[in-house]
Amino acid sequence: MKRYILILIIAISTIPAIAQQRVITLRESKDAALSYSNTLKNGELRVESAKAGVAAAKADYLPSVSATGVGLLGFKDFISAMPPLLEKGINNFYLLGVTGMQPLYAGGKIKTGNELAALQLEVTRIRMQQSTDSVLLLTEQKYWNLVNIQEQQKTIAANEVLLNSVLKMQKDMLTSGLIARNDLLKVKVQLSQLKVQKSKLQNGRRVALLDFSMYTGLPFDSTMTMKDTLDKQRLPVLPGASPDTLLAKNLDYQLLKKRIDAQKLQTTLSKGDNLPSVSVGISAAQAGSFNSGFGSSFVPSGLLTVSIPISNGLWGRGKQKVRQQKLNESIAANDLRDAQDQIRLGITRYWYNLKDQLTQIVYARENLELATENMKVNQDNYKAGLSPVTDVLDAQASYQQAAGTLTTAYTDYYNRLAVYRYLTATGNDK
Repeated sequence: MKRYILILIIAISTIPAIAQQRVITLRESKDAALSYSNTLKNGELRVESAKAGVAAAKADYLPSVSATGVGLLGFKDFISAMPPLLEKGINNFYLLGVTGMQPLYAGGKIKTGNELAALQLEVTRIRMQQSTDSVLLLTEQKYWNLVNIQEQQKTIAANEVLLNSVLKMQKDMLTSGLIARNDLLKVKVQLSQLKVQKSKLQNGRRVALLDFSMYTGLPFDSTMTMKDTLDKQRLPVLPGASPDTLLAKNLDYQLLKKRIDAQKLQTTLSKGDNLPSVSVGISAAQAGSFNSGFGSSFVPSGLLTVSIPISNGLWGRGKQKVRQQKLNESIAANDLRDAQDQIRLGITRYWYNLKDQLTQIVYARENLELATENMKVNQDNYKAGLSPVTDVLDAQASYQQAAGTLTTAYTDYYNRLAVYRYLTATGNDK
């Protein structure tokens, strides 16, 4: 019996070395995904676009300068000659002008516009971080899925070695006339079923590897292996004694708060439409004719413009727009209160899912220990002629199922831990 257990241990320990041509770490996977993701590249472009919006808003503080030029040529004289005052008739005319205006007060709209542009940049950066965290989360889930498949393959391979050993022993006993041929066929049937499972796992691994490569940008290699293995002797530790429901780092919560800030600025902007605006400037113009002595020189003049919207703020569209924006503020505040409760509930749910998953790991470990002991007892009894080969095969199937369940319990825990860290914005860094 010790010989079978030794074969099992050797099979499990040597499997990673068979296909270890290229070992991929979780850190390498995440870095590759961040560099490859077109979503993140677009996010960086959106951040640059928002920065350009900030620069454009700042330009509103500067004077606006415009130049005007008009030329007119007639087929007949506009003005006939009037000697001695005008020796030639005039059939052309030009006007050149330059105007510069500087806003002194615009109802606070320039300042508010700059604050809105700066807020949009902050929102774009938060969304960029959301996209980054999402890429990291999905990469980690794909990585642990491959780890799960690799561990399942180890279990299949170990059980294949075990069944081949039993099959060899059965052949020897059949040759010696100690068993019926039917017992040998039972082992072959179970071994055939195991090979079907092995083939399915190989195909599933190949598809998962292709998906992993396409998402991270890493070159596809069928021998690529994930470095992490599952330490089934160590029980994972919960992230904290209780759910982390402080929402300061939660990006969805931050966006909802920014939405309220944006609605307040929109209200201020709407109020600005109902306030007076004052601008000062300077203008210079020259007019004349190209082929006559008629003309003038540039003469500067100062400008002062005052615009007072009266009906707009008292009974017009502007008054209703301000009211509409205040209602939007209230809607955004209510949405924040609802959303923060839902976010806290989601975080709490995932924390308890992790706790439940730890319980499943504990029971799965106990079940594997019992299945291992049961397999040992049945092999000893069969060797001593006290039990049929079907008991050994049933014990092997139970052991295989228990080992697979424990592997899945561990990888499910790490997948859920990744989601929990995503929700709490902890530990899912680059």
